[in-house]
Amino acid sequence: MANRKPKHFLWQVEGKVAKIRLDRPERKNPLTFDSYAELRDTFRDLVYADDVDAVVFLPNGGNFCSGGDVHDIIGPLVKMDMKALLAFTRMTGDFVKAMLNCGKPIIAAVDGVAVGAGAIIAMASDIRIATPEAKTAFLFTRVGLAGCDMGACAILPRIIGQGRAAELLYTGRTMSAAEGERWGFYNRLVEAAALEADALEMAARIVSGPTFAHSITKTQLNQEWSMGLDQAIEAEAQAQAICMQTGDFERAYKAFVAKEKPVFEGN
Repeated sequence: MANRKPKHFLWQVEGKVAKIRLDRPERKNPLTFDSYAELRDTFRDLVYADDVDAVVFLPNGGNFCSGGDVHDIIGPLVKMDMKALLAFTRMTGDFVKAMLNCGKPIIAAVDGVAVGAGAIIAMASDIRIATPEAKTAFLFTRVGLAGCDMGACAILPRIIGQGRAAELLYTGRTMSAAEGERWGFYNRLVEAAALEADALEMAARIVSGPTFAHSITKTQLNQEWSMGLDQAIEAEAQAQAICMQTGDFERAYKAFVAKEKPVFEGN
């Protein structure tokens, strides 16, 4: 997928790390019908990509994403019938499903605004890093909609807790970067000048590891949400037995015996 040329966002692959930037910085990078669909299709295709082992969502022009474009999305939605509206909301949900099921760790590097669907992109990522200036809001109720958008009522409480998620989803208020870090939404805060380098360093560390095993880890993190403890332990036993058949497991053992650092190959 290194040679992919999206029409509606910036895409670059370096060292098996894909970098994504939404590309409307003059409007704080809103999403359109087309960019939603293209992002969904890109993450669906990542399942089969051998040349990408991690994804980093980056800001552009000092902002992450301002959500659905008021003129290109919100305006047309007001005029749609129920069938068309449901097709749209299912499509946006499919984007989140594609992120969760792409098999690649995703890092969100957030600066400026990450609101509406922008907050959802950060939420659906595996790791979130932000600047002190980051402003995150699940602002759906502020435009007359429910807070249950694109999986927010399922995923957000698991990250920050039910009460905190309920407050953000009922009020649509902005969560400051400091709150986000304190509540566990953000893994850490870094200065804007260091944000991209910090996120890419994390991604490089991930892709230097056993990437097949990372895909199994991501699968289990998502699937075990709906499992009982006995089911989860059995699922992990099966997953780990699969990983024990990989070359990377043997490479790690031989490196340990030789007192060397293992060099993983992702198989």
